[in-house]
Amino acid sequence: MKFHMTEHGFDTEVEFGTLHISSNEEKGFRPFQLMVASIAACGGGVMRKILDKMRVPADDITVEVQEVIRSQDDASRLMEIHLHFTVIGSDITVEKMPRVMELTEKNCSMLQSVIGCIHVVKTYEMGTK
Repeated sequence: MKFHMTEHGFDTEVEFGTLHISSNEEKGFRPFQLMVASIAACGGGVMRKILDKMRVPADDITVEVQEVIRSQDDASRLMEIHLHFTVIGSDITVEKMPRVMELTEKNCSMLQSVIGCIHVVKTYEMGTK
C-alpha cells in the first residue's frame, strides 16, 4: 500500500476504490476508526469461520462497537474497546459460545496484535431471526 498526502489527510488506492484517511471525519475515516473497524470485522470473520468448522454455521453475526475509550493525553491512544457480538443460528447453543469466544480471540490476528496495549471487552448474546 502506498499513501499519498492530500489537503485533508492521506489517500490510498485499494481494490475497491480510494480509501480517504483524515483527522477530520467529514473528509475521511479517522485512523482510530479504521483500527477499531479492523478489530471488530476480524473478530466477526474469525467467529464465522469457527462456527462453520464446528458445523454450526451462523445465519447472521453482528458486531457492535459499544464503547471506545481513548486516553486523555495528547496522543489520545485507544485504551479500551467493547465489542458486543450478536450471533444468530438455529444450531448454535449457549454451551458452545464460551469456547467460540475463546477461539475467536485466539485466532483473530487484529485482536492478537493489540493484546497488552488495548483492553478489548467481548460480550455476546444469542439472537433470533
